[in-house]
Amino acid sequence: MRAFCRLSLFSLAVAIAGCGNNGSGTGPATAGRVPLPQLGIGTYKGFVGGLYPAGANVEPAAHAAAGQSRAQAIVPLDTSGALSASGKVVLLSLGMSNTTQEFCSASSTTTSCSSWSFMGQAAADPSVNHTTLAIVNGARGGQDAQAWDATTDANYDTVRLNRLGPLGLTERQVQIVWVKQADAGPQDSLPSAQSDAYQLESRLGNIARALRSHYPNLKIIFFSSRIYAGYATTTLNPEPFAYESGFAVKWLIQAQIEQMSNGGTVTDARAGDLNYNSGAAWLAWGPYLWADGMTPRQGDGLVWQSTDFVQDGTHPSQSGQQKVGTMLLAFFKTSPFTKCWFVNGGTCP
Repeated sequence: MRAFCRLSLFSLAVAIAGCGNNGSGTGPATAGRVPLPQLGIGTYKGFVGGLYPAGANVEPAAHAAAGQSRAQAIVPLDTSGALSASGKVVLLSLGMSNTTQEFCSASSTTTSCSSWSFMGQAAADPSVNHTTLAIVNGARGGQDAQAWDATTDANYDTVRLNRLGPLGLTERQVQIVWVKQADAGPQDSLPSAQSDAYQLESRLGNIARALRSHYPNLKIIFFSSRIYAGYATTTLNPEPFAYESGFAVKWLIQAQIEQMSNGGTVTDARAGDLNYNSGAAWLAWGPYLWADGMTPRQGDGLVWQSTDFVQDGTHPSQSGQQKVGTMLLAFFKTSPFTKCWFVNGGTCP
């Protein structure tokens, strides 16, 4: 079985909205749901929107300060994890088939990524740090959240041996991870107490701790939720589960913010211990990827057309992969938590 696939800087996607596709979409054009950044203090089934607490789309000041200090601490490391001017900063992806398709491509996993993917676009961009930054695709098709949520999961050995190893890199050089995950075949939607959004939040918390265990120098984890799934023709991960995965990410990051504001005491049992001074890295949103089909998203005009997907309506086509790749590149080039290590001459304020 194949598993599928915030901008905190909620912009730069007007061109992305039609990236590689000028035709009109077919099939269900709207699900009647509001993207989380646009929802703000409004609610969905009683749950407040926004990417961060209280309907906000930017990090609370204390959380942002913690993130900036970690971003500024990202420096090239040698294979043993020691500071080295000739070392590398590894940005790693983790996730399922949609993640690997968007980050690199469906068929490539190391260096020969499709030009329209994130890695392909980054490789061709002269403003990107091509000297000390190593971008590695660790995501794997068929590997949903349950395949990464324990430190003993075999996927971590696969990343070490088959993704990092061939490039001469080690786990000790991984300092940033982009996670895009979901559950295959979800059954219950919100507001059910057994909803997949709650289960996914717990699994993402476990993933955050597993990542810190395998990558001892990990500083930051960026999370993204699913793209639109209103065209889905299978039960792999249709709507409303794709949309509701955004709440799982929101609640996970909010759990860390509230725990650190509470002196390190866990406030959300589903998320578990996310203390960024011990058991987890600092967590934040990467690009928020969901838009309601053909309804242009406020602020950037993003839409998802049926032609952005392959036949199952769940996995992205080339144009869908390009849209996500472009949003990822824009995020990493402009975020105050990434510019100092991702862009040549960039600074993290």
